[in-house]
Amino acid sequence: MRFLSEINSPADLRQLRVEDLQEVADEVRQFIIDTCSQVGGHTGASLGAVELAVAMHYVFDTPNDRLVWDVGHQAYAHKILTGRRDQLHTIKQDGGLSGFLRRDESEYDTFGAGHASTSLSAALGMAVARDRKGEDFHVCALIGDSSLAGGMAMEAINQAGHLKSRLIVLLNDNEMSIAPAVGALSRYLNRIKEAQSYQHIKEEIGDALESVPHFGERLRRAAKTFKDAIAAAVLPGALVNELGFKYIGYVDGHNVPMLVKALEEAKKVDDGPVIVHALTTKGKGFPNPEKNYYAYHATGPFDPKTGLPYKSTKTAPPTYTQVFGETMCDLMANDEAIIALTAAMPDGTGVDKILEKFPDRAFDVGIAEQHAVTFCAGMACEGLKPVAAIYSTFLQRGFDQVIHDVCLQDLNVTFAMDRAGIVGADGPTHHGLLDIAYFRGYPNIVLMAPKDEAELRDMIHTAIEFPGPAAIRYPRGNGFGVDISMPPALIEIGKGEILKEGSDVAIIAYGSMVYPSVAAAEMLVPQGIKPTVVNARFVKPLDEEMILAIAREHRLIVTVEEAYLAGGFGSAVIELLESNGLQDSVKVVRMGVPDEIVTHGDPKRLLGNYGLNAEGICAKVVATLADLDHKDTGSRRFRAVK
Repeated sequence: MRFLSEINSPADLRQLRVEDLQEVADEVRQFIIDTCSQVGGHTGASLGAVELAVAMHYVFDTPNDRLVWDVGHQAYAHKILTGRRDQLHTIKQDGGLSGFLRRDESEYDTFGAGHASTSLSAALGMAVARDRKGEDFHVCALIGDSSLAGGMAMEAINQAGHLKSRLIVLLNDNEMSIAPAVGALSRYLNRIKEAQSYQHIKEEIGDALESVPHFGERLRRAAKTFKDAIAAAVLPGALVNELGFKYIGYVDGHNVPMLVKALEEAKKVDDGPVIVHALTTKGKGFPNPEKNYYAYHATGPFDPKTGLPYKSTKTAPPTYTQVFGETMCDLMANDEAIIALTAAMPDGTGVDKILEKFPDRAFDVGIAEQHAVTFCAGMACEGLKPVAAIYSTFLQRGFDQVIHDVCLQDLNVTFAMDRAGIVGADGPTHHGLLDIAYFRGYPNIVLMAPKDEAELRDMIHTAIEFPGPAAIRYPRGNGFGVDISMPPALIEIGKGEILKEGSDVAIIAYGSMVYPSVAAAEMLVPQGIKPTVVNARFVKPLDEEMILAIAREHRLIVTVEEAYLAGGFGSAVIELLESNGLQDSVKVVRMGVPDEIVTHGDPKRLLGNYGLNAEGICAKVVATLADLDHKDTGSRRFRAVK
């Protein structure tokens, strides 16, 4: 590495000549490939933005100037250039660098994000704060073409054009999010690429008119409507004229000198916002030439020569995501009213297989969770049975639409929430720990979680056939290898199942915590403890009859869930007991995630930290029973003395 080994901060980068920057970018790209081939990461996403990072840190006086990255999973080059090169091998690992941007990780990470379409709003806020405080620095937001289509980004553009704040937007246009970009805005950007620069055309028209002897200036003023017509043709939607943005582009996003020149021009614009439109290729330089966008957006370790992942010798059970996709295909083959959709995550949710098999009944709506939910509501109004497959963490973005547009109207919409619980390497922005709490407080909706992949099939069928709103949460990763050859069966709404009967303690587990609870029970028996184990299945409605009977027959109930405790499954059980006057007759211990931010790392280790495994559940039961025995002994002694 001729240059990279000497770059420990952007200040070092800015000491180089512009002519050297392309070689810097090449070295950064190779460093990302070498590192990610060993540890995995958001490889393709970051490779496409290498030159953008080099150019931005060269042009802007960071960290005094603010760079705001949308999502952040494309920012590995940014991390390398800002003093974290030697830590990149720890990316997304226990105690290592975050896979996204975090304000507490570096002063160069001006805004933390793991969800899309946030950068423009944050950058505009910084620009307004700068102006209010009388300070002088540049704010540059980098956003992808798919993120730009998100409603939040469009709202920010609307206000930015109105405020006329000094703001630079660098549009990273690779026609992709994780999947290929969809929608009218994507087509609009493609039309820009096919045209000359709007600014160039405008100048040519103006110069030509002004050159007419005696009448030039008058003609130029009179031709305003003509120029507007040209602008509308070149930039459909009038993003430049009507929304108050100046436009520079398009620019080769892999040509550092050209990017530097464009960004320097953008810095000179002092009377409003400006967009620099850069064209890039996702996965630029990735060793595997196959255009498998899903595969190299985020990778595990791979062969740096071929780009192919290292093959595991183990045969693993299908993932919950795969089971969802296959089950949906089975059900859709027999019911033409069922519709599937996702929000820019077809591969991550299993909807990709549905899109292939039922292209007319499956939709990828792009990064637009709010729209996705209400789109489903509209279809449900007309008798269809839409199923929205959206990660638990991303569905948070459509919370109001779930309440206002679906639940309030009691519509038949099913929410399939993949990645519920602790997801691991992607960390706090991607853990799905809130869905129980944010769904449970509103009437009409049914909430359920399967103990394994076979029960997931049954729950998908049950949710679709339920006439109102229903949501299913299930974890990331593989199932347990149970038999899934039988057709999906209907489950009685609000009915759990007793898996093991005992008398000392009742372990009531929800979803992914059922199997660890069964394993914990097996560890308790040799210790002379007789456990009852319950697969709750539903958090709403609860199986009230069964839980109340258990409360009358056991002195200890332990609830176990892979979610935040506040407002969760255990809280629902306690509320049920309180409303039936049983709160003092049985001890209830809730096991779940406490009120703290869960970091990134290995999921098994993170779950173990909170006691959410067989060993932890067993230990909690043993300790609680011992404490109850101690209190009972003390109480008896007190009564005897008295």
